Amino acid sequence: MLTSIISTTSAASSTALSMTTGIGLPEYGVLAVVALIFLLSAKEILSASKYWKSSVCASLNMSIFPLLVAFAGIVIFKVAEII
Repeated sequence: MLTSIISTTSAASSTALSMTTGIGLPEYGVLAVVALIFLLSAKEILSASKYWKSSVCASLNMSIFPLLVAFAGIVIFKVAEII
């Protein structure tokens, strides 16, 4: 009976340790960077065309600024990971 209690306790503790995860950003950071590059390119191209309006600028800025914040977070975490 003592052996079964020890093995049950050992199994429970190893399960608890395997449930922990590391701190960091998800692996979808590459998609955010690609979307940021795409939106910045579209903004540059549209700014030189006849379709450029203040509403287009505002809508692109609304999607670019959060991606810039995410990009800054990715860079900070990657640099901190190296250091």
